[in-house]
Amino acid sequence: MTEIIGIWIAAFLTLCMFSFLYKDNPFYKFAEHLFVGCSMGYAIPLTWYNAFIPYAYNPLFLKKEYILIIPFIIGMMYWLRFSGKFSWVSRYPIAFSMGIVGMGVPMSMHANVLVQMRSMMLPLNNINTILIFIGTVSILCYFFFSKAHTGAYGKFTSIGIWFMMVGFGASFGYTVMARISLLIGRIEFLLEEWLHLL
Repeated sequence: MTEIIGIWIAAFLTLCMFSFLYKDNPFYKFAEHLFVGCSMGYAIPLTWYNAFIPYAYNPLFLKKEYILIIPFIIGMMYWLRFSGKFSWVSRYPIAFSMGIVGMGVPMSMHANVLVQMRSMMLPLNNINTILIFIGTVSILCYFFFSKAHTGAYGKFTSIGIWFMMVGFGASFGYTVMARISLLIGRIEFLLEEWLHLL
């Protein structure tokens, strides 16, 4: 009986979400608010027991690791964002976080630039390495704006545009495929588990 009630609730909420395809309506807003509320209701205790207690409270107050007072204070400064008088204090931890993001630049350079350069330096003995070489050089030339994109140079940079469009299309296609997969899962749930038509 509990499983049947759960299936009916899931089907109702799924149809509420699909109702947005017609227009914005109270059923969609109800399902949306319920989803956000349940997500936050689940995330807050999860963060409290899996992050705050083991990594902040226990080391600081039980194990007396007082060096952790610094990140604890920085984290608490974020909450001053909700204060009208002291909201300016929250800019300091944000600036500190941006500095930490800057420390990740060498790693992203390695992941995005050096790996691409290594792929370009392989011997041009098959079609894959030739395409990687031509694509990388033509895209770099396209973003070199000091020279006008005319003549043979302009034709070569237009090859870079084609390479970029293929890359963007593949990324977009992957995103659409993932969303279509979610849609198929929901429709399959409605037709099979709820209506027993499959």
